[in-house]
Amino acid sequence: MKPDQVTLDIGSPPRTPPRLSSDYEEVPYPSTHWSGPNQGEELPLHYMNEDKARRRVRGTAGLAEDTGDVMQDIGESYDDDGKEFYNKMRPFKGSFTGGRPRHRIPPPPTNFAEFVQQNQEHIPPIIYTLLSCWTRFHLIGKSNVVVWDEAHFGKFGSHYLKQEFYFDVHPPLGKMLVGLAGLLSGYDGSFDFKSGAEYPEGVPYVAMRVMLATFGVAMVPLAWYTAVELGLSWRASHLVAIMVLCDVALLCISRFILLDSMLLFFTFTTVFCMAKFHNQQHQSFSVDWWIWLFATGYSIGCVTSVKWIGMFVTALVGAYTIEDLWTKFGDLRLSWRDQARHWGARICCLIIVPFIVYLACFKIHFLILNHSGPGDSQMSSLFQANLVGNDFGKNPLEIAYGSKLTLKNMGYGGGLLHSHVQHYPVGSAQQQITCYHYKDENNEWIIHPRWNEPPLNLNDPIRFLSHGDVIRLQHSPTTRNLHSHTVAAPVTKLNNEVSCYGNATVGDHHDYWRVEVVDDIKQGSREHVDRIHSLTTRLRFRHETLGCYLRAANAILPQWGFKQVEVSCDKENNPKDVHTYWNVESHWNDRLPAGDTKFYKSPFFRDFWHLNVAMMTSNNALIPDPDKEDILASQPTDWPFMRLGLRMCGWGDNQTKYYLLGTPLIWWGGTISLIASTIILGIYLLRMQRKYKDFEPEEWEHFLYVGKVAFVGWALHYFPFFIMGRVTYVHHYLPTLYFSVIMAAHVIDHFLLTSRRLAENTKTIVYSVIVACIVANFWWFRGLAFGIDGPITDHKGLLWRKTWNIYHQ
Repeated sequence: MKPDQVTLDIGSPPRTPPRLSSDYEEVPYPSTHWSGPNQGEELPLHYMNEDKARRRVRGTAGLAEDTGDVMQDIGESYDDDGKEFYNKMRPFKGSFTGGRPRHRIPPPPTNFAEFVQQNQEHIPPIIYTLLSCWTRFHLIGKSNVVVWDEAHFGKFGSHYLKQEFYFDVHPPLGKMLVGLAGLLSGYDGSFDFKSGAEYPEGVPYVAMRVMLATFGVAMVPLAWYTAVELGLSWRASHLVAIMVLCDVALLCISRFILLDSMLLFFTFTTVFCMAKFHNQQHQSFSVDWWIWLFATGYSIGCVTSVKWIGMFVTALVGAYTIEDLWTKFGDLRLSWRDQARHWGARICCLIIVPFIVYLACFKIHFLILNHSGPGDSQMSSLFQANLVGNDFGKNPLEIAYGSKLTLKNMGYGGGLLHSHVQHYPVGSAQQQITCYHYKDENNEWIIHPRWNEPPLNLNDPIRFLSHGDVIRLQHSPTTRNLHSHTVAAPVTKLNNEVSCYGNATVGDHHDYWRVEVVDDIKQGSREHVDRIHSLTTRLRFRHETLGCYLRAANAILPQWGFKQVEVSCDKENNPKDVHTYWNVESHWNDRLPAGDTKFYKSPFFRDFWHLNVAMMTSNNALIPDPDKEDILASQPTDWPFMRLGLRMCGWGDNQTKYYLLGTPLIWWGGTISLIASTIILGIYLLRMQRKYKDFEPEEWEHFLYVGKVAFVGWALHYFPFFIMGRVTYVHHYLPTLYFSVIMAAHVIDHFLLTSRRLAENTKTIVYSVIVACIVANFWWFRGLAFGIDGPITDHKGLLWRKTWNIYHQ
């Protein structure tokens, strides 16, 4: 029998309070950064008193309050309710990444006064634009002669107006804009822009200079807006704009028909767009975020399409992007999907968009220049066949014995097989063989049979050239034969020398070359090539006795070879070496019918790649000539402290003289600030390690951000010139100068203009003195950019360094 159950009333259980996130984890903050004196931080009292120790960690109380505000804001926005704290964290309201501080968007203005107040930051750039117009346009037509590189770029603009194909080492965008300026000015392209020549009455050179100087005008307001977006103070922003406005070198280079004003403009726009994008990072994937990311990529495409030096500012954007993505990779609040979106956005806007812009410039370049011109021979034979005015379409298609032809090397940047009456001063001392990039009769060769075969008889049946034939190539103007022997080539010592030897009746077995077909663009592989065709068949020529291959690999001969490309006989049989590939370009044979122009087509991407490699090859060939002194050239070590300037024209008493030289205070001040910034950074890092607190976190981030943009931008634009083999001039430093200007304003801003130790009146006086010195220094040297008339010795006080060749001849 079970006992009766008894129910005991012991009362209701105590109510358990809801558990907060702080019950799950406590987040300790470093005492030196986040905790205040009232939070029990340890003070280093073992060797200093309490007051001194507290000064070393000063400012933490205020920071603790800020931190509490931020944490309170997070708590108000999320009800923890026992969920994981970090899953609900969102970015702080205050930005700690440098750049322009964020402000609330004001409501639309209700009257004119509010409109002006809301747009005050646009008033200074308007004033600077007007001042820039005066400096850039004042006396711009004073010199009526072709000044410096106007001889090149004005001529290239003429080619666009005449639609003649030309070749240059720079991408086409800047030169297309020169052509557009000529078109809008009413220029017909008839002037040849000979250096030092006087402009005829019908050439609107002043209008063309003004249009291109507009890019120089825009650099000044761009400098202002960039400084604002970088987060510099209003005084420092004025300093950046004033230094760009008052630098004599930036002024001088903007006043002529040159590419540099466009290069500098797009460099400025790239930095500006990057700074604008950085300030949108708090709202990723918003409309403004996409606009400025796309604008940065578009600007990269433009600057690299003017000159390849634009790759340096591209590297700056790349370094910023890598750091940005690395920071985001460490942000656990971002999902893998968000990480992938960030990567995809940057690949699209910073790689694909610039490449499309660059590609589009070349496409337009090819569409405009569809007539035969002086640069034809730098391109492939197939490309030339499609140019209007080219006679390749009249050439016979199939090659036969007795044909007169030119042979084009198919390596990128390759030229035409060439010979002239000059002999090698070394080696065999026989007649020189080279590769030449211009068309003349010294490029012409005639196909003959071997010496032990019946001589060529044009009345015999036509004998077509085919794979495996052994032939002689006779130089048409001199009747000598293409020849090789066991003499070392003059430059490529491991290869055999190739020369011209004998005549129409004298020769030996070293004149024999075996024709080897590689393939044919139209017919396909070697097995499908019945007969060798001009333009489309790729050939190799193997020396019958030595077994080496005829090769031209862009090795440049010395001055005795007229700086033309060396031709040698390569002992290595590398079937994939395109520098041993040749094709028949021009072809004359009265016994054969003309070819069909529809047979010749050249793919755009092939032409694009071919031209870019040719540009690179030619650019690398612009090396200083040891046989003569170039008084215009300078070394990178000469630029930061302005050791040398550059005479841009003749220096006679009756000529208007221009000297490319910067404003000394700006150049020297920028260089000193770069040196000082590295020292300052080292000192601050040492002090931080010793627990001194000189910055609030947001101040430190801003100091680093602007410093990195300025110093890394300067270094990426400056140090690559030390490893370049090409000749350099002082104008190559001008994009670099911009970053030293930003650094100078940043250093002055940090120590003087925003210093807590200086009174406001003192800051105003210091700022006024700096501006006055810059303007006075510009005014002293303004004649170097505006033009100096009369004897140069009448203008005293310009020789601040003995190395400047202003006065002496």
